[in-house]
Amino acid sequence: MTALPSPQQLRYLVALAEHGHFGRAASACAVTQSTLSSGLLALERQLDAALLERTGGKRPIFTPLGRELVGRARSALGALTAFVETVEAARDPLTGPLRLGTIPTIGPFLLPRLMPRLREGFPRLRLWLREDLTERLLEGLDGGRLDLLLLALPCDCGDAETLTVAEDPFFVATPPDHPLAQRSEVPPGALTGERVMLLEDGHCLREHALSACGLPGVAASQEFAATSLHTLVQMVAGGLGVTLLPRLAVAGGVTAGAEVAVRPLSGAFSRRIGLAWRARSPRAAEFRALAPSVAAALSDL
Repeated sequence: MTALPSPQQLRYLVALAEHGHFGRAASACAVTQSTLSSGLLALERQLDAALLERTGGKRPIFTPLGRELVGRARSALGALTAFVETVEAARDPLTGPLRLGTIPTIGPFLLPRLMPRLREGFPRLRLWLREDLTERLLEGLDGGRLDLLLLALPCDCGDAETLTVAEDPFFVATPPDHPLAQRSEVPPGALTGERVMLLEDGHCLREHALSACGLPGVAASQEFAATSLHTLVQMVAGGLGVTLLPRLAVAGGVTAGAEVAVRPLSGAFSRRIGLAWRARSPRAAEFRALAPSVAAALSDL
């Protein structure tokens, strides 16, 4: 009978691929670096195949087979997680730990409204929160380290199931003396020729904002990019250009204390806020049951 890899060995393999560093991968797995290295070496011997190139370099280099097995290891870990979730969901729905991931342009502005509703509606639910970029959250979901994501849609969510909860319209933020600040609302065409500042690459809001103002002559500034919405607002207040902000962030106070004018972007341009979970998750019904609470928190804006 073929000896199968252990879940721990698969976790070591996936962690090394995600962190690209033996020490950081070991920390993520809560083991020593030598334990992780020994576990991977044992996996290679067990499979009688090289998964890593032994070049002596600091960064791990996967063989073609190693890269392929990383993806299969993620799928296997996801299946094991679903195995346990099936039991937990049948035992007592919406109780116990729920590992929720969210992005920086949603979490700080929605969670203060959402958490009280969840505590009231599901008092035995214990949320563990992680904030990160969409790509890394999806990796965590696929690898079984996260259960549910609160994201902006559309996104390249792979095999994950998604559920749209609400629309989040865009606003235009300008310096208070800017000509666009004199309008009651700003049509996308009025942004032509403006220096539109957005978040740096990797933030899904960048693509959603570009899509909202995606007309000829409207493009993101190549000179300036920010890592947070608060930084963007301060750049606008400094007269460096204009930007697009989601209503959720505006209602959440992202412009508080900054000398900026905020006007609606006309034309019903928005991003969608939604939930995502692993395809065929046994907890799908539970996750759908959380959607009304998210929608109610957004309806207060």
